This record gives sequence, C-alpha cells and structure tokens, in this order.
Amino acid sequence: MAFDNEKLFVQEIKLERGKVPSFDIYPFDIKVVKNFTEIELTKPVTFFVGENGIGKSTFIEAIAVYLGLNAEGGTQNFNFSTIPTHSILSEYLFIPRYGMPKTKFFLRAESFYNVISEIQKISEDPDSFGTLYDSYGGNLHECSHGESFIKLVENRFSDKGLYILDEPEAALSPQKQMNLLCLIDDLVKKGSQFIIASHSPIIISYRDAQILDLNDNFKEIKYEDTDIYQSYKMYLNDPYRIQHLMFDEE
Repeated sequence: MAFDNEKLFVQEIKLERGKVPSFDIYPFDIKVVKNFTEIELTKPVTFFVGENGIGKSTFIEAIAVYLGLNAEGGTQNFNFSTIPTHSILSEYLFIPRYGMPKTKFFLRAESFYNVISEIQKISEDPDSFGTLYDSYGGNLHECSHGESFIKLVENRFSDKGLYILDEPEAALSPQKQMNLLCLIDDLVKKGSQFIIASHSPIIISYRDAQILDLNDNFKEIKYEDTDIYQSYKMYLNDPYRIQHLMFDEE
C-alpha cells in the first residue's frame, strides 16, 4: 500500500537560490549545493547517501538548524555551543511546515558526547526543573557510546516525532544497528519521521525508505543500486581477492 506523504512533517526542502550571495563561497560552492534547487520527501524515512565530503552532514545540519534545533544536537530546547562551526546554509533554505511534531531531536555522531554532557549539566543544576536522567535512560556517560545512543532513542524518542540523524552507525555495532532499525520501525508506525545521513548498508536497508544519492544531485536510488550496498557486497563476497587487488598488484 502506498504511503500518504501528506502525513509527513517535512515534505519538501528548497534552496532560495535568488538570495544566495555567491556560489563561489562556502557552503554554496559545494557541488551538491551549487546544483540544488529542491527535493520532495515521500516516505517516513529518508536517507542521504554519498561519498565523504559530498555534503551530507552540511545538508543534515542545515535542515536541523532551520527547524530550530541546536547545531551540535539535541532538542529545540538545547542552545549550547562547544565550537560554533555550522554553516550558513540553513539561512537560505525554505522548508514548509506540514503539522507540528510532538518532539524533535537532532543527533550527530561527532558531537553526541557534547549532548550527553549538556544533559548531565542540566540535570545536576539545582535550579533546573527535576532531572532529565530518567527521560534519557539514566546517566549516559556511564554507558558505552553505542549503549548511550540506543538508550537515548529508546527513552527520549516518542511517537509523532521528527528525528534527524547524522551517521548514527558511528556508535553502533552491526547488531545494534539492527536494533536501531527495529526502534525506527516502531516509531514510524507511531507517526514519526526520520531524515538520516548514513554510510551503513544495514541502516539504509530499511524497507520502503526513500534513498537520495548526493553523488548524483539527490537522485532517488534503489538500495541495491547504492555505492554502499555494491561496495560492501563486492568486498564481503571475496575479501581476500579484493585485498590482493588492493595490496599486491602493481
């Protein structure tokens, strides 16, 4: 049965090209940004895929910031900044709103530790309202990186939410990545939407997801046709032959 994309909180993302000061300055000089006009989101789970440096994290971050989320991660109520390095791309996007999610969260692997530290800081502040520990699954600094990530999703993510994730696989073993797929599916069934940048062949395999290939200017692509799937499949089918080709042939 076809999914009704009118249920999505984010259905389209546009670049207001007429307001861009120059396509010769960062981040507008990035090829995928320079060629970008708009994309339509058609499924409750959308993946951004592409090579390192292509612009996945730049776009994911800009979407999150446009939607009122902290550039380093967290909910709309987080306003800390460890190192202000995010780009100005969010200021030139236009994302129409289609309904209000119950909650929003931006998670990026590279600054997840900073988010956990901010949660702990707020929780231990005597002037704060209660504690955040329970709502985030306890003191996440006492867990491994992967365990703290899964606990956050299990305890903080809820129905009818909008969740933006940047390379969540960085924290997770293959088994935990499959665990994450189960959590994503459960939340999708409860009306949530995900926008995810990933290099993981496990995570992007989520059934009936929309996969947009930034290597090809956001062209929609089938899972089996992605470079991620093809590269892992080729290597795992015969790793020693591939290593011979990489290491030994002149």
